[in-house]
Amino acid sequence: MDQEPDNRETEIDRRRFLALVTAGLAMVQKSPAATPKDHLIDAGPANLYAANGIYDKFRDQGFFLVRANGKLIALSSYCTHRICKVNPQKDHTFLCKCHGSTFTEEGKVTEGPAKRDLPNLPVSTGSNGHVLVDISAK
Repeated sequence: MDQEPDNRETEIDRRRFLALVTAGLAMVQKSPAATPKDHLIDAGPANLYAANGIYDKFRDQGFFLVRANGKLIALSSYCTHRICKVNPQKDHTFLCKCHGSTFTEEGKVTEGPAKRDLPNLPVSTGSNGHVLVDISAK
């Protein structure tokens, strides 16, 4: 007896679809061909970041500049749990509104579900005194 092929499409829910798309985009962003090796963002003169605080001007470009304890660092603006953008808080911490993860101003996880700290991106000062952030590391 001949059986007809099963032509039903495999169903996928919205959550699974978004997870697959996000994973695919993350793989593309990390591939050497997709990201220039020395992709530097000129964040402007270093004196713009002299005071302690979180500078969120570059959040949509994937990072925050944070001045604390005499150091200027660049932290990824994406939560390590599900790649949602994190928001700076008045107490100089970060909150991911998607699932509630929190991070210190140094990017350390203080509350999950995130298990990994926010990545630090390389920061340097150019010959013109401008802060340069290497986003190829994110």
